[in-house]
Amino acid sequence: MHRRRRTALVLSAAIAAAAPLLTACGSDAHPGAAAVVGGQRITVAQLEGRVNEVRRAQQAAVPDESQYQQVLASTSSLTRDTLHNMVLDRVLHRAAQDEGVTVSRKELQLMRTSLEQQAGGAKALETAWLQRYGVAPQRLDDNLRVQLEAQKLAQKLGTDTSTPAFWKVLSAASTELRVDLNPRYGSWDVEKSGRVDAKTPWVREVTSSGTQQQTT
Repeated sequence: MHRRRRTALVLSAAIAAAAPLLTACGSDAHPGAAAVVGGQRITVAQLEGRVNEVRRAQQAAVPDESQYQQVLASTSSLTRDTLHNMVLDRVLHRAAQDEGVTVSRKELQLMRTSLEQQAGGAKALETAWLQRYGVAPQRLDDNLRVQLEAQKLAQKLGTDTSTPAFWKVLSAASTELRVDLNPRYGSWDVEKSGRVDAKTPWVREVTSSGTQQQTT
């Protein structure tokens, strides 16, 4: 097994001059919606379902009640973090589509297989993603697809995911989708690279031999 480590980085939005990726919307305008992206609602029920997936996985991984309470305390912003990830995943997907970027099933499987080998197996990888990024095991493939889309989009742009050029494309996609975020879940501050009330990990750059080259 190769000992080279995957890089796991939080995307940095170093674009003070760019337009905000997310705008706030009033819950009265979209009753029952946690966010609206491209005219499609992410309902509160859908959001709660995603959060519950993570909580169930966390509880299964940490059967000791006192330890589980510690996990709850350390992930108290899970609902808001999950919503931001759900919204930004859609923004990234639109940006990738606009640039003609696609991810094949083979590419996804190559990445997952390589990551599983480095982590020590499928279960170990699922546990790592759950603990580090709050990704439930059944959402792992979806998350890895996002990573590949981000890498391939940056590659096509001739840049990497930390640059203004990359985030400018995402900002354009956000404007195109007319993203509305229910303010009860926070707001987005581009200059601070995250929500004003919490720092939200989103896309991790995960390089995989045989798929994408490591970005700088």
